[in-house]
Amino acid sequence: MRRRIAMSMLAGVALLVSALLGTGAPAARAADVPAEFGTDWHDPVTAAPPVSVPKGARSCQVTLAEDQFRDFTPYRGTYTPPRGCGGRWSKVVLRLDGKVKGRQYDRLGYLHVGGVEVLRTSTPEPSPDGIEWHVEKDVTRYSDTFRSAQDVEMLIGNVVDDTYTGVIDVKVTLTFYPGRPEASVPDRVLTLAGGTTLTAPRNSERVVAEVYATGSGGGCEEFWYLTVADPAPYSCKADKGPYREVQIKVDGQLAGIAAPFPNVWTGGWSDPFLWYVIPGPRAFDVKPIEYDLTPFAGLLDDGRPHQVEVSVAGVPEGQAGWSAPVNVLVWQDAHRAHVTGGLTETEASEPVNSSVYSPGPGEYRVDTDAGHRLTVSGYVDTSHGRVTTTVSRTLANTSAHRWNDGETTDALDATWTDDQSVTVRAGATPRTTRTHRTYTMNGATTIGADDRLRTRLALGDRAVIKRSGGGWSRLDDTYRGDATYTLNVPRDQRHAVGTSNERYRLYGPDGCYDRTLATEQGVLTEDRGGC
Repeated sequence: MRRRIAMSMLAGVALLVSALLGTGAPAARAADVPAEFGTDWHDPVTAAPPVSVPKGARSCQVTLAEDQFRDFTPYRGTYTPPRGCGGRWSKVVLRLDGKVKGRQYDRLGYLHVGGVEVLRTSTPEPSPDGIEWHVEKDVTRYSDTFRSAQDVEMLIGNVVDDTYTGVIDVKVTLTFYPGRPEASVPDRVLTLAGGTTLTAPRNSERVVAEVYATGSGGGCEEFWYLTVADPAPYSCKADKGPYREVQIKVDGQLAGIAAPFPNVWTGGWSDPFLWYVIPGPRAFDVKPIEYDLTPFAGLLDDGRPHQVEVSVAGVPEGQAGWSAPVNVLVWQDAHRAHVTGGLTETEASEPVNSSVYSPGPGEYRVDTDAGHRLTVSGYVDTSHGRVTTTVSRTLANTSAHRWNDGETTDALDATWTDDQSVTVRAGATPRTTRTHRTYTMNGATTIGADDRLRTRLALGDRAVIKRSGGGWSRLDDTYRGDATYTLNVPRDQRHAVGTSNERYRLYGPDGCYDRTLATEQGVLTEDRGGC
């Protein structure tokens, strides 16, 4: 293939539904849809819900960053906490407003406040006439960082020259709403000194690491899910095939495993026309992987530095292309200066990774079946008694990858599951939270004799959470696209056509959110919300 791949889920859901209805530009009529893409199209939009905020509440806003990105020079500034909003907030909302015009690739970016990564994002590809887009994110969990003055660093690496003319213009703000937060927020938000060293407070009773893991950088690890091992004749090789697993270790001991989300950026699968209006799930707001490291809290509470390291299993040795910055969230025992404890169990299965190559007349196929299991358990003796935490995680990946000579047909049907249970025993009644995550990718790119490239692709991001006592939530974010254009001709001769749609659904005992978007030739033809 020729390609360029460039806690409370349901808090305020009822408010989100009412906020959604009646917002946004009206969908176009069929008569308004052009026969093919022109020089302008609808601004990028996603079906994901806006961040719910307290109705009628006063707020304070500060600007975190404002810059035009032309190269790989980061923006550097200083954050000062807002005046008049106190030091405790019910919600903190980050908003990025961006605009770009001309010709430009999709670019990746990050935003750090006091070294803490608060946003990882990618950009849309612009129209010649220019586009604007917006990203909202609930960053209340980083309140500890926002309570004091901090250095700010932001980078969206870019190249501007006579061909790629798009300058990326962004402004990022934080809006603070005073009050008590809906969910428990960490007492401390820490980064790793030197990238790997953690010194935790000695009274830590809960520890969570979050890792913004992305395969990117323009090489084969940007589309790691398509890599194959020898002897299969394919343009992107990996000696162990396409299975990837993001691992975290504490002092050399395996502490957590996770399936990476198969991000597709807005130039992905050889066809930017798929993504001009509706990006793939998580493309603008990359979600971090969360690891509950509470079983290791008793070890981390000794006041000494500990090594916390993240790696991606399956990446060929020496191969670059992954970024995995780490934040560590800590909840402290307010009534004890030193908490003791210990690690009581670590049990890992032998990793399974089968990648079977099947050559055929004119077509090749690789079938992958892989997975891993890990259970860790530990306890802390707190001011409110002994608390034992057991974390179990099971990963699985199946995929079928088919292509032909010359890779003019290239197809993948893949599923990843990431199942986790966290059981906390404090007293007589244990509390368990079970999370079942499923990611899906099913698509094909074909190039005809007339150099017409067509990509059809479906992506799924799904999660079901069940808690002891009956609490539950269900997320289903599904994207589908179909776009065709002519290769190897000037932009105005591509005769591109394409449709895309996204449906984002979020359900729980407190309500539901359901929004559907659809486009044709860059025109928004449907924007429907409701349950």
